[in-house]
Amino acid sequence: MVEFLQQIINGLSLGSIYALIALGYTMVYGILKLINFAHGDVYMVGAFAGYYAAAVFHWSFVPALLFAMAGAAVLGVAIERIAYRPLRNATRIATLITAIGVSLLLENLGIVVLHPEPRAFPDLVQLRMVRLGALYINNRQLVIVLVATILMIALQWVVNRTRIGQAMRAVAEDQDTARLMGINVDRVISFTFALGSALAAAAGVLVGLYYGRIDPLMGIMPGLKAFVAAVLGGIGLIPGAMVGGLVMGVAEVMVVAFLSSTWKDAVAFAILIVILLVRPSGLLGRAVREKV
Repeated sequence: MVEFLQQIINGLSLGSIYALIALGYTMVYGILKLINFAHGDVYMVGAFAGYYAAAVFHWSFVPALLFAMAGAAVLGVAIERIAYRPLRNATRIATLITAIGVSLLLENLGIVVLHPEPRAFPDLVQLRMVRLGALYINNRQLVIVLVATILMIALQWVVNRTRIGQAMRAVAEDQDTARLMGINVDRVISFTFALGSALAAAAGVLVGLYYGRIDPLMGIMPGLKAFVAAVLGGIGLIPGAMVGGLVMGVAEVMVVAFLSSTWKDAVAFAILIVILLVRPSGLLGRAVREKV
């Protein structure tokens, strides 16, 4: 039982990271019906921004985190403005192919500019073990869960309690009607990309802090797993992305602990297949008929 609870804690810390990345997927999809496959690479850029803030400028954890989030937000807005906005009225397959192209561009730019060798992430939080009864938790896990929780609560506040959040919900419901009501749809979409990218960057810094290494291709598999988490919870739903990320993290850790580490990536896609067969709308989603 102790081992099981220990793995639950490990899974929640990993799932918190997946949830932060999944939120970007689900917000963009909720407004544009676009799967932004470049999102995982924005997470990678955020991790490197945090790395340089800590290694070059010698900033502490919080300033490095905020710097990474700000830099990724600017990148997200640039991607939307340059790559996606001109294709706003194009077919979905065109925007999907563009998203894949942007992803490949960021990955290869990362290899050329940042070099492919893994980097040791600065030790921004000194590792300590915290005992909770029979369980042992390292303080970095607590930092990950705490930061992710704060950011998710802040996101819920922005979406549900602010004017820009109301505008986001209106645009997600009907862009044309929102435009007639005086809402600047382009600005709302840019803000959504900025917000999702900032959350992904926070996840990148937390991953660097926890695992101690980053590289230019680090966004590929976590990006795909976070997309699965968004689908699992109900893509387009912010609470669904949170729940899906946590479930994904716990499932992956349990597979590694009690089966084999070789299955840790396969479990994500097995979950995707099962959820599409059994409940395509996701755990928190509702089935909606779509006219073709």
